[in-house]
Amino acid sequence: MKGFEKALAVGRPENIVRLFPNSKALLVSGKFIDLAMLKKGKAICMAVNGRNQFIIRGALKAAQRANSVLIMEIARSEGGTSAYCAVNFWNMARQVDAFCNELGITIPVAIHADHYGIKKESDIAPAKEEIPSLFEAGVTSIAVDASHMPDDQNLLASIDIIKSVIPPWAGLETEVGEIKGKEGLSTVEEALFLIQGLNAHDIFPNWIALNNGTTHGIQASDQGIQVGLTADIHAALEKYRVSGAQHGTSGNSSDRLREIAETTRTTKANVATALQMISWGLEVNDYGNAILDPDGNFIKLKNEGVSEELWQEMLSYAHERQWKGGNFKKLNLPFENKLLAQPQKIRHRMAARVEEFTYSMMVDVFDSRDTADIAIDLINRTGSPDPGPKAARIEDPGEWTTEKITQRARLFSTDKGPAGDFDD
Repeated sequence: MKGFEKALAVGRPENIVRLFPNSKALLVSGKFIDLAMLKKGKAICMAVNGRNQFIIRGALKAAQRANSVLIMEIARSEGGTSAYCAVNFWNMARQVDAFCNELGITIPVAIHADHYGIKKESDIAPAKEEIPSLFEAGVTSIAVDASHMPDDQNLLASIDIIKSVIPPWAGLETEVGEIKGKEGLSTVEEALFLIQGLNAHDIFPNWIALNNGTTHGIQASDQGIQVGLTADIHAALEKYRVSGAQHGTSGNSSDRLREIAETTRTTKANVATALQMISWGLEVNDYGNAILDPDGNFIKLKNEGVSEELWQEMLSYAHERQWKGGNFKKLNLPFENKLLAQPQKIRHRMAARVEEFTYSMMVDVFDSRDTADIAIDLINRTGSPDPGPKAARIEDPGEWTTEKITQRARLFSTDKGPAGDFDD
């Protein structure tokens, strides 16, 4: 790949160089991924939740085939200290690096810590202690998600954490509106409030995630993502040069996802549940939502994914614990080693199924083909692991003090939707 060796020499952040001094894996800041998508235009990078090794391997091979950049991510609920996956914040970069070297992967990959949730003020101090360990383990991009809290507390917590412990070279995602499907939808007003307040404090996120009608996990209805709402919010934020991060794409039709790419400023789209189901060999529709039989059970395809014997063991394990539907995600951790202990033929077909689905999404839906070349060119032109901020400060810091942030938040009301645990 043209320019790869130079990009490898100049584009890897300091934490990656320190961890993997002899590596040929081009692990880069999420900033370059965002910029590459913007330069191509109407293109979205898949942010693949690597819940198991088969997903990581398959997604990397697909990205190499498509010559596409890739974001490999894990959310705090999936891979934090209370994880339900064996892949986690502290080993994902090592696995991605190892697979890149094994498979000869030459496309740029960002390692993203997704949904680092801050649900109350007392979470801030522990977060400031823990987040540096993520970057020490190879993370190159992070989502600071305080959307569970009221708008003023979301903004203040985000400012505190980002200014304190997020490296300036790292990709950055922020969030407004907890992901709850059709409840508690984000508004233009609260999105502006968050981005303007961050801007006043010299914080320029690459992405903002919204509650725009999506859900995590398996889609229960066809309402899905509200593209018009997303476009309206992105238009209102245009002068702040923030891109969109689309969560919960599993279960939304390919046509809807293409419409998001075409009509909004989205450059990152998370795909998690679909790839888990595909790696296991479950029947899904063309956009990754699991197909259920008349009794509401998953349909396992013969000679696809895991062995029939192991699938029955997984079903029994879930039945004993009364896990259904989206709670099947909890099978990842207890069965990781059993999945890895399967014969090579089965392991390869699990990864291959992920590769084919992911490749199709990259090429036919998100139009990220050949963005690897764009990113490598940007890295080489920059000559640094940090391309700098996309935006500049246009808000007056004096109007965004702690006191004035609290006062401003009282001037508008938002519907946060029902209480509950909406993590994925």
